Amino acid sequence: MTEPAPSVVDADSARLAELGYKQELHRGWSGFSNFAISFSIISILAGCFTTFGQAWMNGGPIAISWGWPIISAFILVIGLCLSELVSAYPTAGGIYWWAATLGKPVHGWFTGWFNLIGLVAVTASVDYGCATFLNLVLANTVDGWAGTFHQAFGLFVVILVLHALINIFGARIIDTLQNVSVWWHVFGVVVVVAILIAVPSKHQSASFVFTDTVNANGFFGNNASGLGFWLYVLPLGGLLTQYTITGFDACAHVAEETKGAALNAAKALWRSIFYSAVGGWILLLAFLFAVQDPAKLTENYGFVGALLQGALSAGYFKAVIIISTVGQFFCGMSCVTSMSRMTYAFSRDGAVPGWRLWTRLDRNGTPVWAVVAGCVAGMLLTLPALYQKNGAPIAFYAVVSVAVIGLYLAFLIPILLRLRAGDRFVPGPWTLGRRYKVLGWIAAIEIIVISIYFVLPTVPAGVPFSDGFDWAAVNYAPIAVGSVMVLIGLWWVLSAHKWFTGPRRTVDAPAEPSLADAP
Repeated sequence: MTEPAPSVVDADSARLAELGYKQELHRGWSGFSNFAISFSIISILAGCFTTFGQAWMNGGPIAISWGWPIISAFILVIGLCLSELVSAYPTAGGIYWWAATLGKPVHGWFTGWFNLIGLVAVTASVDYGCATFLNLVLANTVDGWAGTFHQAFGLFVVILVLHALINIFGARIIDTLQNVSVWWHVFGVVVVVAILIAVPSKHQSASFVFTDTVNANGFFGNNASGLGFWLYVLPLGGLLTQYTITGFDACAHVAEETKGAALNAAKALWRSIFYSAVGGWILLLAFLFAVQDPAKLTENYGFVGALLQGALSAGYFKAVIIISTVGQFFCGMSCVTSMSRMTYAFSRDGAVPGWRLWTRLDRNGTPVWAVVAGCVAGMLLTLPALYQKNGAPIAFYAVVSVAVIGLYLAFLIPILLRLRAGDRFVPGPWTLGRRYKVLGWIAAIEIIVISIYFVLPTVPAGVPFSDGFDWAAVNYAPIAVGSVMVLIGLWWVLSAHKWFTGPRRTVDAPAEPSLADAP
């Protein structure tokens, strides 16, 4: 691994000291490596494959062909707002640190917990998705492998363990693996798109791809038109885009390990969103044009594996699934890295019970126990997947919703605080200038809207107190997020407000003033 120039490292360390921290994590990542971790976590080889069915069942082709670019544009606006903040405050605490500095300790408290919940959930969802696709590969390759939910969960646990081990014992080469992941995603998508263009015996028309609608979730009599469809069903399909293009806050969480972080992390954040949006749209359009039997795809809950089996020969099918599975494995590895850095940073300021253990670094500067704790929490969050019914991945989509809501609510708080700060905010080398007002409000409104939609029931059987109500069909995202909000809220009111003061300085440098106290 190439060591950064001493002058750059010294400047980064000096800026970190101004923000209150001494350089403890190993600063050896290039700007490209910082981009790579975010691009890998976004992973169009993960989200586009694993949540395609959510959009197909809730809107159909238009939820994908039109929904993806429209929602991607809103997410890019969110990313631009966060890029300005990471440029001003390049710390591993990232979003939590921004909120505490722009506001008060209570803002940092809730932001940190939302962010941590979201990172645990996104790690769990990515690794479970990877396990699902590996399960599919084994079911089509190994005699006697049935490909059951229980087998998928077993693979999920194995993958979590592998990612923990890689992050602990391979810490010195993680940035190199992130770089490899970028090129795997780029060339992998090119190969998959080429296969989907060349191999299927027929392709759908542009009219099908850009105008057809599907409502197969059971609401409104499966009517794919009318206000119910446009205002309730179709927005649920937006989970495909909103989930796939997330986790880009990783650029901030590894800022203390990145050379020239104030500029490189800011650029990496918005660029990872933009390039993922373009590549993902191309991949998804290739999926839609390759659909052979729309009705059969709907019978299989829009599972992209069923789409590929219908369009490709056995050999090409396995090749595409393996490309996606490896991409998802890289994605999960990056998620664990980001999650552990956030756990370390939040614990460094005393917010997480047992914080002394989670901040303990090994000789490579790796927060080993933070890695372990996050992986165990992700496994526990995904336990409901053992109780799925009828093949519908409701539990998986619930974990996905938890990830989206947790992460985007964490983004919302510092964005609103930045708007409130106005001209009192001191920008870094990358800034939005006067455009921050318009972009900030667009970002805030979008986050509020999607946070409401993604806690709603996704099938009629999941509506409480309705006929045919089934706990196995419940979107437990509001239960998971709501219960945690209540717990951390009570914790704040009863105890934490007395001792949690926000970021704790570890160096004797002049303190960054809190904008909440500015006149």
